[in-house]
Amino acid sequence: MRLTREEQAMLDGESGEGVRKAMEIIIALGRIYQADDLVPISSVQVSGVSYKNLGDAGLDFLEEWAGQGARARVPATLNPAGMDLSGWQELGFSPEFARCQERVISAYAALGVSPTCTCTPYLIGYVPEFGQHVAWAESSAVSYANSVLGARTNREGGPSALAAAVTGRTARYGLHQDAHRLATVVVEVDTDIHSEADAGALGYLVGQQVRNQVPYLKMEKWEANESDLKTLGAAMAASGAVALYHIAGVTPEAKAQQMIADGASTLVVDSLKPAYQALDGSAGTVDLVSLGCPHASLAELEAIASYLDGRRIVTSLWITTARATREAAERENLVARLEETGARVVADTCMVVAPVDGLGFRTMATNSAKMAFYTPAHSRLSVRFGTLEQCLDAALSGRWRVS
Repeated sequence: MRLTREEQAMLDGESGEGVRKAMEIIIALGRIYQADDLVPISSVQVSGVSYKNLGDAGLDFLEEWAGQGARARVPATLNPAGMDLSGWQELGFSPEFARCQERVISAYAALGVSPTCTCTPYLIGYVPEFGQHVAWAESSAVSYANSVLGARTNREGGPSALAAAVTGRTARYGLHQDAHRLATVVVEVDTDIHSEADAGALGYLVGQQVRNQVPYLKMEKWEANESDLKTLGAAMAASGAVALYHIAGVTPEAKAQQMIADGASTLVVDSLKPAYQALDGSAGTVDLVSLGCPHASLAELEAIASYLDGRRIVTSLWITTARATREAAERENLVARLEETGARVVADTCMVVAPVDGLGFRTMATNSAKMAFYTPAHSRLSVRFGTLEQCLDAALSGRWRVS
């Protein structure tokens, strides 16, 4: 593998033990994937933040690395933590969990990683340019960066993303290369998409079928918005391992050129019913409604507030979002409007990585296919999956309305 003088110096330990360790990780991955060289990156998004997932071994690893003096050379952000960092007590998380989670955040801060704690860094100012190389880790963020923004990143693991932040480099393989960004499956979508839940259901079906390939979706005049696209990509990454998708006439690379590889196979999706059957349970009552997976935008918070204005919910309703988005929503009086209904705008975390199984909930309703896919195994809750309106009606009545 070709290294520049600066890269060789980092590997030789001239910048300290922490940087040397980071460069060893980057080079080891590069050799595994037969990369010829490294590529400079403009930003990093690091996963492996919730103490629920890290445990003591992960926490010790981070604190040891931070103690070796390494610091991020490029802007680096964090994925959601296991709790709201300021409101954990009122949400019912234990002091023991909170202490360990705070140590995780402190270790990352010592490494120079911004404690954004969001899976949607592109909603709070971290927006890579078209064609720019980055090293992002969270599956839905990777999908959005590659597909919607046209940036270039593989799906990094937590340690490799942190190593990329410390070195400012990642290995040039996979989706950093033109040839690997071509679609290998053409998906003919012969059904209408009417809601964000439908977008997630489509993503679930496509991801399940194409696994880690690159799909090219052909659809009739789908006017997808930002929320639809992040939901679609999140679902494909959850049920499969899709890190890049193209939509004819919608996503930037598909607009610019032909992005279908020779010999690509074809998949037809003519019904969303199998996805709803797989993701939606049968419980009649709901005691938690969870929205914001991936993290909610200001526009999504406004839509929820408008639907609930003047009414009062009877279940728990958690809307998860980035801290920066919550602060912007506070300035626009959105948080106050939502809290008047009984809803909670929860920052820094998400129900997939938070220890919600100890909070007494039994049934969760969500419009996120990703959350519906992960929740039964991660949080041991039964799930109802449907539209935003169905979820909000469940919050108002405590019962699930079949559409």
